[in-house]
Amino acid sequence: MQFKFDPNQEYQLQAIEAVARLFDGQPRIEADLRWAGGGGGFSAIGNRLDLDNASLLTNLHALQQAGGIAPDGDIKLITEKIPTADGDAQVSFPNFSVEMETGTGKTYVYIRTALELFRRYGFRKFIVVVPSVAVREGVLKSLQMTGQHLHEHYGNLPYRYYAYKSESLSQVRQFALSDSVEFMVMTIDSFNKELNVIRQSTDRLQGETPIHMVQAARPILILDEPQNMESEKSVAALAALMPLFALRYSATHRNPYNLVYRLTSYDAYRQGLVKRIEVASVVQTDDDNRPFIRLDSVQTAKNTLTATLTVRKLTAKGAVRDAAVKVRPGDNLKDKTNRDEYAPFDVDTIDAAEQTVLFSNDLELKAGQAVGLDRDAIFKSQILYTVEEHIRKQKKLKPFGIKVLSLFFIDRVDNYRDDGIIKKLFDEAFETMKARLPDWKNKSAEEVQAAYFAERRTKQGAVILEDSSTGRAKKDEAAYDLIMKDKERLLSFDEPVCFIFSHSALREGWDNPNVCQICTLNQTLSEMKKRQEVGRGVRLVVSQAGERERDEKLNVLTVIANESYEQYVARLQSEIEAEYGPDGVPPKPGNARKKKSARLNKKRCLSPEFKALWEKIKHKTRYAVTIDTEKLLDEVVPEVDSLEVKPPRVTVTRAAVDVGDDGEGFQAHQMSAERVAEYIRNEEPLPNLIDVMANLLEHTSPPVRLTRRTLMEIVERTSNKRAAIINPHAFATETVRILKEKLAEQLVKGIQYERISEWYEMTQFQAEMESWKDYLVPAPRGSLYDHVEFESEVERQFVQDLERRTDVRVYVKLPSWFTVQTPVGEYNPDWALVMDDPDDPGGESGKPLLYLVRETKGDNWRNGLRENESRKISCGERHFRDALGVDYKVVTQAGELP
Repeated sequence: MQFKFDPNQEYQLQAIEAVARLFDGQPRIEADLRWAGGGGGFSAIGNRLDLDNASLLTNLHALQQAGGIAPDGDIKLITEKIPTADGDAQVSFPNFSVEMETGTGKTYVYIRTALELFRRYGFRKFIVVVPSVAVREGVLKSLQMTGQHLHEHYGNLPYRYYAYKSESLSQVRQFALSDSVEFMVMTIDSFNKELNVIRQSTDRLQGETPIHMVQAARPILILDEPQNMESEKSVAALAALMPLFALRYSATHRNPYNLVYRLTSYDAYRQGLVKRIEVASVVQTDDDNRPFIRLDSVQTAKNTLTATLTVRKLTAKGAVRDAAVKVRPGDNLKDKTNRDEYAPFDVDTIDAAEQTVLFSNDLELKAGQAVGLDRDAIFKSQILYTVEEHIRKQKKLKPFGIKVLSLFFIDRVDNYRDDGIIKKLFDEAFETMKARLPDWKNKSAEEVQAAYFAERRTKQGAVILEDSSTGRAKKDEAAYDLIMKDKERLLSFDEPVCFIFSHSALREGWDNPNVCQICTLNQTLSEMKKRQEVGRGVRLVVSQAGERERDEKLNVLTVIANESYEQYVARLQSEIEAEYGPDGVPPKPGNARKKKSARLNKKRCLSPEFKALWEKIKHKTRYAVTIDTEKLLDEVVPEVDSLEVKPPRVTVTRAAVDVGDDGEGFQAHQMSAERVAEYIRNEEPLPNLIDVMANLLEHTSPPVRLTRRTLMEIVERTSNKRAAIINPHAFATETVRILKEKLAEQLVKGIQYERISEWYEMTQFQAEMESWKDYLVPAPRGSLYDHVEFESEVERQFVQDLERRTDVRVYVKLPSWFTVQTPVGEYNPDWALVMDDPDDPGGESGKPLLYLVRETKGDNWRNGLRENESRKISCGERHFRDALGVDYKVVTQAGELP
């Protein structure tokens, strides 16, 4: 199979465009040859940024305002003193962040962003810095899978990619000297120590130091999962590469430096970009005969050591409940729990360095470790449930060409290897249940499982597990290649492996779209955040044809957790809320143990009222956008007149050089900001500005086509022709930016919909829709289904209010497949309903019924919507009102109906 990529996904285009727009005003730089100092000196072709920080800040504020992001006060710089070929120097470089929910294609986005930066501005040297081998392999796999797609999309633009290898320093030379686009992928550990090969001079490079060659190229850093590179050591290592600037991509930034684009968990959920999540809880209940103690954390504050334990406490109502308690040395757990069973547990020692608590009865717990559970029984139940759920989903998804994968996070490698308890329990569960799935009839447990843990390499380069024997090396390497490098084969029905075991090596940077179950087999608390756990499987599933399936019924991730549903969901939701605030939290995951189906009311579906409603709303439309050219010119030209376009220039920065503190070598200290030494006169013939602008309009996101006559009118009418002469490319770039802004404002106002001879069939309604009990509200009186699935409190209340109204004849929450095409993406309206005329309650006077489409939003919806969502609603109104003659409005409650 071969993965297929959609180059026109709106949210990805927005992320790419945001970073590209950050450098508006930057002229396109052709190959910029620079001389690097040092012993022999060498020439390198590097990146160059002509914009000053004030210009970058202006661009940043415009992007943040458009994206609803709180504006930054200044450009965040990382400043460090680093060794260079000419001695020590102080380097400062700006950082910009992109925040995208896991599973929405951030690797694809930053690869394509880099190519866009080259196409617009000539930036060509990129280093992708990753925190681990797993992330590195994921990035290399993405570069390999997207190769053909991106070459086609960018007109066969040549670019190279490779992993940095200390034994292959010729790659470093190529990176520095090449005039093409270069991607070098490096783990942070490969250059964050003085002893790293990249920091040592070598005869293999004629005595040059590899890192000095990298510095000469002034690379652009793309930091993948930068929250893992926040230590002083890591920051110093990044600065040592002397980057032009850094682009930081993550779903969970610790420090969101200068955020330019944000796609939250709620955005991804609402737009159907990720799987929905459900949680199946496996816990030990009604077993209070033995004390349960878990060490959650150790804290140090004001010379006081405390530890947080989870115990089973007797409440005032006589019930035993899990509770968190803080303890100090000398505390007795009987006093904390009000239960005699805990009397033997006096806190003796709390060790902050080792994160342990020692009790007087010699029990010692490490952070996350627990006692008082029947570990094997819990493991067995989790594994059985995971295999059963795997079978159920595989039967459901195979007709769609989807192979299901299950991922196990285990507590200790020893529990899986050889005769470990987890491996034994899995083998037994598989052999017991394999008869339920025909594909497994002739398969053994060994054939369907593979594992990847932390790795090291032999002298011969073979990948083996840290704890594995030489005899297992070949098998381990095959598993590593399958899981990390051969995603296409892993997703093929021809490959039997469908159960993957890992400890923590796959927690970031690796995912697989067809992971539909994640089982957390942790004897202790998970070392990972819940968002990291679920992130391995939230990407939308892929069929054997390599195409993503967007049907939400096919995209459900089941987490089989070793804690209560309430505890798991509370932790997951609190992590998201801490990141985005309460408004950024999606609906909580459903409880997999409490599923329910909404059933179609066939009698109501065939009623005259609903058939008449469907006849009115079922039709599809096509749209045309009418632009008032004269108005567009009147809005664009004055802004072009006031453009400030800087000419190409040479800048000078003054620095002082003195002997280092150790008496050896030299240090350079920057003494002044950059100043312009000379403006470069353009000796080349002026390009055809109309061609340049037309090309920019067509190939920047989103693509736009305007007549050449309109572009010519802008150039002819502007009084700022000097700007076009001194820097044609910068003038064209800025003019196109203004054009797109003004076009977007006219887009919705000028749209016209026309009904076509295509429509949605009533037969597309499913007879039964499975959901979670907590997200179904009973609707026996007027809904097309006996229950309605809701996604917000506003929707739940709307249904309940509709059920109380006697003037509502029938209503339906429109399914996800019912969409309206708009210039800014598909729009899925909320509700369609039939009700009596308010002047004819009960329909006694025979007045016509009202056929309505309604969108439900919160009270402050006009101020809270993003631009594109507001535009979709405006387009939806035109579709229903103008083309179909159906009344359409946005409401916050059912009381706003006629």
